[in-house]
Amino acid sequence: MNRHTEGLSMRENKLLSLLNQMTLDEKIAQLMQLATPFFKGAKEQGQITGPMAEMGVTGEVVQNSGSVLGASGANEIINIQRTHLEENRLGIPLLFMSDIVHGFKTIFPVPLAIGCSWDLKLTEKSAEIAAKEASVSGVHVTFAPMVDLVRDPRWGRVMESTGEDPFLNSEFARAFVRGFQGQDLTTEVERVAACVKHFAAYGAPEGGRDYNTVDMSERELRENYLPAYQAALEEGCEMVMTAFNTVFGIPATGNKRLMRDLLRKEMGFDGVLISDWGAVKEMIPHGVAENEKEAAYKAITAGVDIEMMTTAYVNHLKELVEEKMVDESIIDEAVLRILQLKEKLGLFENPYRGANVEREAEVVMGAEHLNAARELAAKSSVLLKNEQLLPLHKEQKVALIGPFAESGDILGPWSWLGSRDEAVTVKEGFLSKTSSLTVSKGCDIESITDLQVEEAMKAASEADVIVLALGEDSEMSGEAGCRANIQLPSAQLQLIGHLKSLDKPMVAVLFNGRPLDLHGVLDETDAVLEAWYPGTEGGNAIADLLYGDVNPSGRLTMSFPYHVGQVPVYYNHFNTGRPQGAPDAQERYVSQYLDIPNDPMLPFGFGLSYTTFTYSGMTLSRETMSEAESLDISIQVTNDGPVAGDEVVQLYIRDHSGEVIRPVKELKGFKKISLKPGETTNVMFTISEEQLRYHHSDLQYTSDPGTFTVFIGRNSKDLTEKTFTLTK
Repeated sequence: MNRHTEGLSMRENKLLSLLNQMTLDEKIAQLMQLATPFFKGAKEQGQITGPMAEMGVTGEVVQNSGSVLGASGANEIINIQRTHLEENRLGIPLLFMSDIVHGFKTIFPVPLAIGCSWDLKLTEKSAEIAAKEASVSGVHVTFAPMVDLVRDPRWGRVMESTGEDPFLNSEFARAFVRGFQGQDLTTEVERVAACVKHFAAYGAPEGGRDYNTVDMSERELRENYLPAYQAALEEGCEMVMTAFNTVFGIPATGNKRLMRDLLRKEMGFDGVLISDWGAVKEMIPHGVAENEKEAAYKAITAGVDIEMMTTAYVNHLKELVEEKMVDESIIDEAVLRILQLKEKLGLFENPYRGANVEREAEVVMGAEHLNAARELAAKSSVLLKNEQLLPLHKEQKVALIGPFAESGDILGPWSWLGSRDEAVTVKEGFLSKTSSLTVSKGCDIESITDLQVEEAMKAASEADVIVLALGEDSEMSGEAGCRANIQLPSAQLQLIGHLKSLDKPMVAVLFNGRPLDLHGVLDETDAVLEAWYPGTEGGNAIADLLYGDVNPSGRLTMSFPYHVGQVPVYYNHFNTGRPQGAPDAQERYVSQYLDIPNDPMLPFGFGLSYTTFTYSGMTLSRETMSEAESLDISIQVTNDGPVAGDEVVQLYIRDHSGEVIRPVKELKGFKKISLKPGETTNVMFTISEEQLRYHHSDLQYTSDPGTFTVFIGRNSKDLTEKTFTLTK
């Protein structure tokens, strides 16, 4: 036994010894996660109202519980931990967990926007910064990343995903986990444990409605929805959160096949599994548990270690053990996993870990963090249209109009501790570039008055160019923020119509958490910048882009529908037996709409720049490849425009004949390159047989011999192609 193995063995023996000293009641309480107000030392201690008050949690349960939800700030967390250790019989420290989704106090763009950066290094850096701020403030675990594949923009939580592609989501899942956790959680106290969510397929609710039913084949689940979870686990993600939805007709939180067989045995996850908020008890309205006792039985036998914010475990697990319906060894397994995570975080030796009041004041929202937020906000924004209007000139008189002109509501949902007062507004960003600025609100998010229109028209009439700051209130997106109408609110479309009558150049800057139906915006303005919810430095980043100090480089990772009636609409769809011919053909008896196109308004991978790139000379290293060989694909990319810029070169594959139907194209690689004006570079990709595999009808993951097309281009629609053959 080497020294490292001996050390591990000693720690495991210590934890087993601790477990053996615990009573059954103490073990069960360790599986309970409670919100901050339940704990002594919390700023809001005792402020337990509504559903929390109805839980009926005793002081003994709180004293023995294992983790805290939503505490923040080094001082508060140190106070809670100190008090807890004084009262807990065995001195077992608490785990502090929070939703640090796209920043702690320094807020980065929402994850859907981050995906549009196609920048894995900067994504990892954003998670590292979030972890640093969170850890110094006392947090141990973040409920991120969310890696759910999303195809329906009606669902509010698309803002929390990185898009509609399983390969790209997997790459971002890895980057987020690396950023949050680093290399060694025990020694790197400025990192936090990551919790990948929501397992599984939460991103596919029927009707785009949160918490709704999910129903798909196991082949579809494995092919498109599981890869990003698997990638996060391969990167060492310490925790997994269950989904609210059903999988195979059973709620995920009580789904033994999903959790014990698939997640633990097949995918190899041996970390902590936590329910989402209240999900254990929600098995009752789901209709698979008659009462709390049955819900507790199903959750613990499915392998859920921590019950978040319901009391089925503490009220019924002891009874289930006494009735021999649940073996105590199952509870021991769950407790041991929690203790192992606490040990890995070093909490037994240092229960306060990275929490430090003095360091917190220095680290949180430091200059380096704000600069990174500004850079990522700029790289995440996507230029959707530009009729030779952008970039603006600093001598131009600008009328900045719209409900987001001076609003700090640009942080987005899940910006937990972010302050709107500390967010850089669009107005503030513009004033850092020009003094030729007039500002008018024009309308509210969902209402407009004659006086607002009058003031906006006056401001616009005196300007050379109109910049509209439009979008969704952050409450219109995120969890429970589902919308059937995904156009801008009508008041804002009316504002555009009024200003259009002035016949002046107009730029629209959009703040939103989902792809929108952009009729009334894209067709009525001269330039459109999709800024999403850009975070703390949003106003500065937008000014950098609009004035040309930064060249837009974002590319969409979720298709923008032509109409909500197309939804779900995504690039990697199937061809059908009666495919449409030309996109605008209106022949009968093919798979098409009679009144709208099949194609989205803006495709996956789309985005404009202030320069132009041309692709030429695509070559393949061979026309036939065997299983043991690889294929090199190269193409020349030239910046033939006036300024330096970044291009996202995208590689797609189509398998023309499979054992089951295959998508019309699948992203298999991308490279983000920077080119000066007139510069040309050779971009090369390598394809192996492994990248051509897919799940067959028997769920085996293999490839088939046959013809493939390889595509390279600037988005999923504008592509150069060549074919090759795979032989066995």
